[in-house]
Amino acid sequence: MPDIVDYTADLREIARLAGHPDSLDDVLGRALDSLAALVPYDLAAVLELHGDELSVRAARGPLARPEVHRHRITLRRYPTVRRALETRQPIAMLEHHHASDEGDPYDGVLDLPAGHACMVVPLFAGDRTLGVITLDRGVCRPYAPEMVGLAGVYGQIVALAFLHAEQARLLDRYRLRLQEHSRLLAEEAGRPTDATARFEHSRSPVVQRLARQARQVAVTDTPVLLLGETGAGKEVLAQALHDWSRRRDQPFVKINCAALPENLVESELFGHVKGAFSGATGARPGRFLTANGGTLLLDEVGDLPAGAQAKLLRVLQEGTFEPVGADQTVRVDVRILAATNVDLAAAVRDGRFREDLLYRLDVFPLRLPPLRDRPEDVVPIAEDVLRGLALRTGRGPWTLPRATAERLRALPWPGNVRQLVNALERATILQPEGDLEPSLFEAPGNVRRAAPPPPEDAPVRTLDEVQRLHIEAVLTRTNGRVYGPGGAADLLGLKPTTLQSRMQKLGVRRA
Repeated sequence: MPDIVDYTADLREIARLAGHPDSLDDVLGRALDSLAALVPYDLAAVLELHGDELSVRAARGPLARPEVHRHRITLRRYPTVRRALETRQPIAMLEHHHASDEGDPYDGVLDLPAGHACMVVPLFAGDRTLGVITLDRGVCRPYAPEMVGLAGVYGQIVALAFLHAEQARLLDRYRLRLQEHSRLLAEEAGRPTDATARFEHSRSPVVQRLARQARQVAVTDTPVLLLGETGAGKEVLAQALHDWSRRRDQPFVKINCAALPENLVESELFGHVKGAFSGATGARPGRFLTANGGTLLLDEVGDLPAGAQAKLLRVLQEGTFEPVGADQTVRVDVRILAATNVDLAAAVRDGRFREDLLYRLDVFPLRLPPLRDRPEDVVPIAEDVLRGLALRTGRGPWTLPRATAERLRALPWPGNVRQLVNALERATILQPEGDLEPSLFEAPGNVRRAAPPPPEDAPVRTLDEVQRLHIEAVLTRTNGRVYGPGGAADLLGLKPTTLQSRMQKLGVRRA
């Protein structure tokens, strides 16, 4: 028999290949070739289990003809094969197996003598049954027990290769699914390309000039200060700067400095170690480490507390910081974008903002004009928002007739793009699809005056009367429609069945 060193080398190489699922067919062939040195055969085949049927995946030996590669075995016809799978033990078939009604698994495909050497080796891993290896030899004596044991060892290696290949296929499928899911989420939330397109395709000369300046500074690592009124689109401009930069394939991380409690700002920005403060049950990396290699947008940077301002200045100057509670310095490579709607120079004069930090941030300021100064962009932005709403909600689509477009351009929009988006969302709730009429858009900033209080001697309505009148008013508004988007139940925030029960109780009839 061959030297034991040869066996070890073969087994080591096959085990190495088994860890590379792309090489499954190579693993199977190499395993069967190596097995021939220990267990002689004229045909060795690996059969993969699919339900109640085994199909040949690989075959070796003088009898490995094309018809063998196309062969299939049904388990119910071969009890010995089925028993090997159930017991997970290799079985050397004896003469009485061939003499019985069972016959040989390759009857009708190969002409082997009765009582020839035949073996079935199960392939399994954990609770999974994967298939079998069959070994056949044209000599009339059974395989020796030691050969059966060796074949069982090889069977475990082949099973491992099968399992790795299956897991690799699943992981690849999940990877593709996650990629598609991420792409869809990006589309729904506003793709990076949408951010750049909103500036590149702007019809406003002011915004076109801003876009040219933004593209010039985007390719550098210089901090950029984004200025403008609330809701003007500073976050969209920050996304465009990231997309135009060399860091576009790296993380783009945002944090609203005004939305964080003062005692948690430093932890959110720079992270903390376990036990750094009460409630710090685990370590946290912080936004700077999350954005390492990419871009970090500090929205409402003027609201940073003094301690965080000092740390931010150090990061801008040296690229280093210490997490809260840590004594080790962390180095990062992060491009800083800072946005604010407040006058930072006035904040410096008032002692609320560090002058040296302002100098570091105010290298290349970009001021985003308010929406009222670029009426050419109102309708394109509105149409883009409507497309996004239809994609995200499954409702719509909606269109803007000429009269509605003119009304949108004429309104002042003191809340800028954010107010326009809110107005469009309200209009699409009231109008489930189709043309959005001008009457759906009230003048921004107009607040209805509260009704004067009723006279002291006015009769007091019961709660049922108030509910009935309110439901009737809503039904009048929806032309008696209860169900569906924009129906009375939808506007009242009730289930249609609940609303109908309440209408019946209060004696309300649909128009």
